[in-house]
Parts: sequence; structure tokens; C-alpha cells
Amino acid sequence: MRAVLIVNPQATATTAGGRDVLAHALASEVKLDVVETDYRGHALAVARAAARDDLDLVVAHGGDGTVNEVVNGLLADTDGRPGRYRDVPMLGVVPGGSANVFARALGLPCDPVEATYQLLHAIENRRGRQVGLGLAGERWFTFNAGMGWDADVVAEVEQRRGKRTSPSLYLRTAVARYLRPPAGRPELTVQIPGEEPAPVRTAFVSNTDPWSYLGTRPVHLNTDCSFDTGLGLFALRSLALPTVLRHARQALRTRSRHRGKHLLRRDDLPLIGITAEEPVNLQVDGDLVGQRTRVEFRSVPRALTVAV
Repeated sequence: MRAVLIVNPQATATTAGGRDVLAHALASEVKLDVVETDYRGHALAVARAAARDDLDLVVAHGGDGTVNEVVNGLLADTDGRPGRYRDVPMLGVVPGGSANVFARALGLPCDPVEATYQLLHAIENRRGRQVGLGLAGERWFTFNAGMGWDADVVAEVEQRRGKRTSPSLYLRTAVARYLRPPAGRPELTVQIPGEEPAPVRTAFVSNTDPWSYLGTRPVHLNTDCSFDTGLGLFALRSLALPTVLRHARQALRTRSRHRGKHLLRRDDLPLIGITAEEPVNLQVDGDLVGQRTRVEFRSVPRALTVAV
């Protein structure tokens, strides 16, 4: 089995010692190359080359941003067609970030040593899980994408790349961007096949649940959403403070099902369209993609096989 280990040395929980232990362990099972990323998009380029070279396994060691780049590289040549998972390498994940939402949703340990041990067992037993993913335009996402308030938060955090990211940083930034939205609050329009267009102020599109974490505490938006279903939509027609506080409380409850007159929530959707009156920020898996006036979100079943 041929494999490549892609390491983001800047990720929160990655260390040189941990990388060496991981590489040594993997090299005992596979023919391994190790690549450390040194610029944005590097992990995507390495994963795309691995897919084109017909490697068997690509392991991402870093945070959710690293995993997202690797996934986009692996699937770069599939054109978003479902059922193409047999044509790309298997994905392995060893968490090394601060949130590790994708890894946690798969049931992987957050501890890199424990995750390495589980990955080795999966390799030995040729064990993998086929997962559905989401497409936001041409950008794949593993757990969540969004337009509006949450994407503004991501944009602000990315401007502070010199700071160590943490739940408290995201929380402070979310409050600041709520009180002072960078471009006002342009209206979004959600379009679901078979339904009338609906105006909203912010929209989240989920591929699994939980959507994120505050430390160890999961944040739930679409509790019926999983890698085996379509996409979940969570959109608010109003960002008035009582509405925001109501749904923030509900999101932090265990397996909470949101309710409210300003909420637009759907589960298991194959397609969601969102348009904006003017360009707004778009984020996928916690990474800023840029500004868009229209995005089509699509569910792609069984898009990738993950070693678990």
C-alpha cells in the first residue's frame, strides 16, 4: 500500500515529535512519503497529485482546514459525481487542530496517539467508511458551510492568524460581528426545490451534526443530519437579540431540536440555493472561501471512503 502523510506544522495540536511518531508508525504498515505544508493550498495540491498517481491512502494530520484541503484535492478530478469514491485514495485523519469537528463526527479520538492507533488498525483490516459530503459551488465541505454572520466571524478570525485560535476567540468575534456587522446585514434568499423562495438574514448548511464545538461542548443545529443523509439547512429570518439568544441556548442543549417563528430549518435536502443582494462572505469547514452573490449547495452521497 502506498500512502502520503500530509502534516500542517502550524496546526494547534501538531508537534514535530508527534509527527515523527505518526510517520514511524505508518511507515511500518505502508510505503510512506511525508509532506509538511508551508502555504495555503499546499495540502490540496499534494492530495490532488496523490489521487492522480493512484496512491492508496492519504493521511491528513492537522485541523479541519487541513482536512478540507485534502478532501478537495482528492476529489478535484471527480466533477462532483456521486459514487466516485472507488476512484480516489482512502482518507485517513489524525486530528491536530483546535476543533476537529470532522474527526469527532466520525467517532475518531481527538488525541493524536489514540487516533494513530485506530488508523493503524483500520489499515491493517482494510476498514473504511463511505461518507457523503457537500459541495458549495465547486468547493467540497465535510461538515458545514455558511453565508452571513458565521462567515463574517470566520473572515475576522482569519485576519488574526497570528493569534492562537480558541473557542473564546470565536465567541468574542461572533459577538463583535453581531454588534458591528462588517457590511451591514444584506438579505439572503434561500431556494429549496418545490418551495417558495424565503428571505433570511443568515444561513448554515450542515453535512453532519454537531455543527461545531465550544471546547468539549457540541453545538447542534440539525440533529438529524449525518454523513448518510442529505444536507441540513438552518437559517434565521431575523437576527434580533431575543431570536439569537433563543437559538444559541437551544444549540447548546444535548440533541436539541430548534423551534422558533423566525427559524427556517430543513433536513435531508439534496440541493439548496442561496442568493444575496450583494456579495457576502462564504465559509466552508471554518475556512473563508471569499464573497459570493449566489451559491448552490449540493449533497453528494458516498463521495469518499475514510479509514475508521
